[in-house]
Amino acid sequence: MTQSAPMRTADEVPPTPRPASWSRTIVTWHWISSAVSLVGMLLFAITGITLNHASQIEGNPQVESRTAEMPQGLQDRVRQIQVDGSGTLPVEVASWLTDRFEKPIGSRLADWSDDEIYLSMPGPGTDAWLAIDRETGMVEFERTQRGWISYFNDLHKGRNTGPAWKWVLDLFALATVVFCVTGLMLLIQHARRRRLTWPLVALGFVAPALVAILLIH
Repeated sequence: MTQSAPMRTADEVPPTPRPASWSRTIVTWHWISSAVSLVGMLLFAITGITLNHASQIEGNPQVESRTAEMPQGLQDRVRQIQVDGSGTLPVEVASWLTDRFEKPIGSRLADWSDDEIYLSMPGPGTDAWLAIDRETGMVEFERTQRGWISYFNDLHKGRNTGPAWKWVLDLFALATVVFCVTGLMLLIQHARRRRLTWPLVALGFVAPALVAILLIH
């Protein structure tokens, strides 16, 4: 004769397991965001070190100076234009300068005066400028290359990088936020089995805070 299983009381009923789908969603978003932000985080970590020790890292700037005379037609073109203050160069002039000095001009604003047109063209890791004499048509161009470390440092800071790189920084920052938030949610899930979880999280907050409060003046 078989015996029936004993009935459980309300206190003995096992808790309903938490749905695994939410946990899998967190893990999925965590690894996707980590993959998207991996290269960016490595770049920012390494350039953070180079920026902190910029004075100790020797640079070797390369300065290039060149001159040229614009064709007569372009000289007449810049003489005819009446601009008060800043304005863009004519398309044909910008195209000739780009070809001649191998530096994209595009629609950059130049400073116009009666005698001269001055155009500043800074970029990540580089500085460049050119000056056009409106009377003689002579162009003076100078470019300074500060090296790859300076280039990546400027990418870190978003210095002279243009709107496209700013969008990249925004998307990278968003991916990093998702990575950190989903990482925190995973910490919450596994904290009971890992006793050092919250002490380490607290250390990551308290140690920089104490340095900022006590040692930065």
